[in-house]
Amino acid sequence: MDAKKQTLTVDEAARYLGIGRNSAYAAIARDEIPVIRIGKRLLVPKAALEKMLREPKIVSSDRPSAR
Repeated sequence: MDAKKQTLTVDEAARYLGIGRNSAYAAIARDEIPVIRIGKRLLVPKAALEKMLREPKIVSSDRPSAR
């Protein structure tokens, strides 16, 4: 990846996060990965991705624990 680029494609963002392409698109649909839409193109701001990784959300499960 070009260090000077400000945005990543969805494929590049998926590789950066270590997830599959389909998982990246699903996360975008759930608003878990921020995107900029330009026409039909989806671009992931590199700064937003890095911030997301620095400040992860704590996710709690709605399911009762199995004991």
